[in-house]
Amino acid sequence: MQNNNKKVFDNMVSKTKIYLIIIFILLFIICLQNIKFVIPSIIIYILVMGYTYFANNKRKSEISETIQDLTLTVDSAAKTSLINSPFPLIILETDGNVIWKSSKFASEFEEIDINAFVNDLVFDLKEEISNRNDKNDKSILRRMKANRKTYKIVGKFVNSKKYSNEYIAILYFIDETENLKLQKEYNDSKSCVGIIMIDNYEENMQVLESEEKAQYIAEIDKAIYEWTNDTNGILIKSDRDRYVYIFEQKYLEDIKEDKFSILDKIKELDPKRRVQFTLSIAISNEGKVDKEKYKSAQTAMDIVLGRGGDQAVIRQNDIYKFYGGRAQEVEKRTKVKARVVAHALENLIKDSSKVMIMGHINPDIDAMGSSIGIYRLAQALKKNAYIVTSNNQTLQAFRESLLEESEYEDVLISKEVAEENIDDNTLLVVVDTHKISYVESQEILSKSNKIVIIDHHRRSADYIENATLTFQEVYASSAAELVTELLQYTDVNVELKKIEAESLYAGIMMDTKSFTFKTGVRTFEAAAYLRKCGVDIIRVKKWFQSDLASFNKIANIVRSSEIVNETIAIAINNEDSEDVSLLCAKAADELLTIGDVTASFVLGNMGSKICISGRSIGDINVQIILEKLGGGGHITLAGAQVEGKNIEEVKQELIVKINEYFSEIEN
Repeated sequence: MQNNNKKVFDNMVSKTKIYLIIIFILLFIICLQNIKFVIPSIIIYILVMGYTYFANNKRKSEISETIQDLTLTVDSAAKTSLINSPFPLIILETDGNVIWKSSKFASEFEEIDINAFVNDLVFDLKEEISNRNDKNDKSILRRMKANRKTYKIVGKFVNSKKYSNEYIAILYFIDETENLKLQKEYNDSKSCVGIIMIDNYEENMQVLESEEKAQYIAEIDKAIYEWTNDTNGILIKSDRDRYVYIFEQKYLEDIKEDKFSILDKIKELDPKRRVQFTLSIAISNEGKVDKEKYKSAQTAMDIVLGRGGDQAVIRQNDIYKFYGGRAQEVEKRTKVKARVVAHALENLIKDSSKVMIMGHINPDIDAMGSSIGIYRLAQALKKNAYIVTSNNQTLQAFRESLLEESEYEDVLISKEVAEENIDDNTLLVVVDTHKISYVESQEILSKSNKIVIIDHHRRSADYIENATLTFQEVYASSAAELVTELLQYTDVNVELKKIEAESLYAGIMMDTKSFTFKTGVRTFEAAAYLRKCGVDIIRVKKWFQSDLASFNKIANIVRSSEIVNETIAIAINNEDSEDVSLLCAKAADELLTIGDVTASFVLGNMGSKICISGRSIGDINVQIILEKLGGGGHITLAGAQVEGKNIEEVKQELIVKINEYFSEIEN
C-alpha cells in the first residue's frame, strides 16, 4: 500500500514540473514581446516556484500521515480478524509445538484431548508434506473427523527456521458436517431402477395345469410385491414375466445386506419340486435420468441372463456386484435362436473380405474344434478364413492329426501374422470365450470392426461390448455344441471333413467329461449329427490319452490334496512343465471321482501366473468362487489365473474365498 501511495505522489510531482515548464515558456514568450515584462515575469515565476514547493511539502506530509494511519488500521484489522476468525484456526510446527490457536479453535475442540488430536494431525501432515512431489506447492487441503463433525482443513506451510526437516503451518478448520449431511440426503433421494424377470416362465407354464398357472403367478407376484414393499419402492408389472422396480437409493445398502433373499423365496414356492421358478434381477443407479438408469439396468440384465439366470446384479459406479446364481442353468427347448443366428452369421461372412477365427489364451480342444467348424462354414461360403492360434502342448496329438490335411498348413496362423493382415472389412469370430482379457489377442480384437461371439460360459463383467452378433447360451455344454447347431441350420450345405467332425465331437466330449456333466437334449442331438459325419471315437479318445509320466504327475497331485470345508479338495501341482494347465484340469477331474468330494481346485505355477482349475459335481458353484479371483466359467467347471502372488499365497486366498462363498449361502 505504501508503494502505491508513493507512486501516486511521484506522479503528482511529475505533473507539477510540467506545469512549471509551461509557465516558464509562456513568461519567456511574453518577455520576448516586451522587454519591460522581464523583471515581473521573474518575480511571478519565483513566487510560483515557492508556492509549488510549499504545497508539495504539505501534500507529502498529509499523504505520509494517511499512509501511516492506514497501515496501522490494516494491521489492527488483520490481527483482529485472525484472533476473532469465524473458523477454528491454529498455527503449529510439525514437531508438535503449537505456536498459537484462536479462541474459536479452543472452544470448538474443548471436549477432546487436544494433545492427542494435534499429535495425530501433525503426524499425518508431516508425512503428506514430505511425500509431496511438487515442492513449490505450499497449500494444504485435507478432511478429517473430530468431535463428531467433519472438517475441511485448508492452509499453508513454510519451512521452519529452526530445523530443516520441520515445517510451520497455519490451518483453518471449516465445518462441513451439514453440507455433507445435505449431500447424503440428496444422494439418498436419487432413484435406482431395477428389472425383475422370471427366468423359466414359458417352460414352467407348459408343465402346469391351467388352474395351477394362476395360483403360481399370484404367489410369485405376492412374494415380489412384499419384497419391494420393504424399500417403499414402486413395482410395475410390464409383461407376464417382467417387472420394473423403482426405489430411492438410500435403500440400496439394505438390499445388499438382504442379499436378495427373494431369489431363494421364489425357488421354494413349490415344496414338491414339480416346477421351480427362478428370478433374474438387475439394479442400476448409473445415469442422470431414470431412462438412462433403465438402459443401464437392461445392460446388467443381459449379463445376468448370459450367466444363466437365478441371480441378481447391482451396477454401481461402473462395477458389477453379483448375488445368487447357485442353480443349474435351464436348457431352452426352442431352436429358433440358433436358426436366426446361423442366418445372420452367413450374411456377415458373405459381406466380409475374409474371416479370422480366434479362441481364448492356451486354446483347448473345444476352442479349436469350434474354430474349425466356423472355418468350414466360411469355406462353404467361398470366403478365405484363418484360425489364430498358438502352439499348445496340450493339443499336440490333435494338431498332428489335423496337419495331415494339407489344407490346414496355411489356415493356422499366429497372432502376429493376423494383426498384420486384418483390415476394416475382416470379420472376427471369437469362440469359447467372451472376455476381453481372455482372448488370444486383444490387439486383433481392438482392430476389428465386425465381431461375432460364440460362447457357452456365464457372462462376466469383462465381456466384449461392441460385438455385432452374439450367440451365448449358458445351457450349452460347449462352444462346439453351439457351432454344430449353427452348421445344421445354415442355408448353405456344409460338408464336414472327418477330422473336422471329430474336433467338434472332441470339444463336446471334453467339456461334458465324456457326456457326464452338463448334457442336455441338444447336446446329444449335436453329437448324433457329428456321428453321422463319420466320427472315429477311438481316434478322439486317443487325443485325450495321457502318457505314463503325465499319469504319474496327476497321481502325485491327487495324493497331495487336502480337504477343506469337509467336502472340497485342494491340491497343488509343483511340477514345472509346459502342460501345467492341462495337468491341473485333469487332476481336478480326477479328484471328483473320490467319494464325498463335491468340488476340487488344483493350482499350478505357469511362471508369471498361478492357474487354478475348479470342478464341481453341481452342489457347489465353482464359478462364483473363482470369479472372486478374476476367473469364470460354469457351476461345475471354472478356471482362473492370478498374477503377482506365489502359489501358497493364492492357495490361502482361495480358501478365504471358499469360506466367503459358504458364508454368503448361510446368510
